[in-house]
Amino acid sequence: MRHPPRLSALLGGAALAFASTALAVAGTASGAAAAPPCTVQYSVVGSWAGGFQGSVTVTNNSAPLHGWSLGFGFLDGQKISQGWGATWSQSGTSTTAVNESWNGTVGTGASVTAGFIASWSGSNSAPTAFTLNGAVCNAGPGPTDPTPTPTPTGPTDPPGPVSGAPELAVTGNRLTDQNGAPRRLLGVNRSGAEFMCVQGYGIFDGPVDDASVRAIADWEANTVRIPLNEECWLGLDNIKPEYRGANYVDAVKGLVGRVLAQGMTPIVELHWTYGQYTGNSSGCPDVHASCQKPMPDAQYSPAFWTSVANTFKNDRRVAFDLFNEPYPDRATPTTAQAWSCWRDGGTCPGIGYEVAGMQDLVDAVRATGARNLVLVPGIAYSNDLSQWLAHAPTDPTGQLAAAWHIYNFNTCSNEECWQSTLAPVAAQVPLVAGEIGENTCGHAFVDRVMKWFDDRALSYLGWTWNTWNCNSGPALITSYDGTPTAFGTGLRDHLRALN
Repeated sequence: MRHPPRLSALLGGAALAFASTALAVAGTASGAAAAPPCTVQYSVVGSWAGGFQGSVTVTNNSAPLHGWSLGFGFLDGQKISQGWGATWSQSGTSTTAVNESWNGTVGTGASVTAGFIASWSGSNSAPTAFTLNGAVCNAGPGPTDPTPTPTPTGPTDPPGPVSGAPELAVTGNRLTDQNGAPRRLLGVNRSGAEFMCVQGYGIFDGPVDDASVRAIADWEANTVRIPLNEECWLGLDNIKPEYRGANYVDAVKGLVGRVLAQGMTPIVELHWTYGQYTGNSSGCPDVHASCQKPMPDAQYSPAFWTSVANTFKNDRRVAFDLFNEPYPDRATPTTAQAWSCWRDGGTCPGIGYEVAGMQDLVDAVRATGARNLVLVPGIAYSNDLSQWLAHAPTDPTGQLAAAWHIYNFNTCSNEECWQSTLAPVAAQVPLVAGEIGENTCGHAFVDRVMKWFDDRALSYLGWTWNTWNCNSGPALITSYDGTPTAFGTGLRDHLRALN
């Protein structure tokens, strides 16, 4: 979110993590029956007391499909509560997954994957019979089929979610804790450290003491996103001495510690950066980190993330958000150039400074040995993820999630767009809406956002825990004791209802 100037101015536990029942048929021996029209691999990705995450990958061995319906039956009364990658329905034990609009075409030899979360009790046997558009998949159990691995029960079950802030990890398309239990990031942004220091007023906008952080936790939030300024963190001499370098770093570390003490996840995020940009949608003509720039800069942004990662790499409860709201699409002539700039950086059309791409920032973090969760935003002020999967940076640790921002005035602000552009991403990697908000001083729009994300067990954070005008902010609170605005009431009451 851009700001008014100063406002005054699931891998699961042990054996369960990789428990899966492979039902695919590799081929047929001489004289055996022909290959079935489809093969299926059913996997238990992670499990916990009373619940599990499952995945089904279907390979089409026949003519190309333009619409598909997968059917199977659970053997032990398992019940699906949430799903993705398909429209799921269940009647008794009979279960059906129908393609989404974006994954209905499956060519010959191509595969499609869908996942779900379900409950179980007693036993959790894998289904053994599948149909695709009515045709029977696989060849049935036989000597070439692997023996299904039973899901452990009883005392071997992993414990439930850990208490307090978890050590987050990416398991498939879900966030999990160190016990393998699924986790969602639900909370708020705490703005201030990105702009107060560069404007010469302080480090934070309002109190960040124990009482004010406890007030966030009282909303049943479990996550606080903390926007930062790279010049203040690195101690550049255009910042007042009292607000830069070690003083700034220590203040941020103090807030991170207080967030952790309240059992919440801190996300440290690079918000304002160096580099002069005066093109389309410029936030300011200043070369310094005094507004939102279209992309991070090669001169300081990798150094910022090297320092931040070294600071927090020994605590995987802290997550990293690489850059607030990239908008190279406003500078470059084509969308293809924007996505190339986004990932690879370098000399980007329309941007006058050397750009650090998302790959550069991931590399800077991982070079320190940090394995912390990293959020990677899209373009168009983080509102466009349409090419995120095709351009995603490489991460040797596999600990990347997609970050997305949504306000009622954004382009992708309706369920149709979310289904067509977000659902494919959420089917592959964890998806976090790092900022949700509206400038109506109400919450009707974010109510729709939260429902869509709740239905898919995804994460979201409200903008912002600051006492600003709800139109220009928008602001969640009128006081740092947690008194909500009309807008904030929607988020507060919703978070409390989830717990």
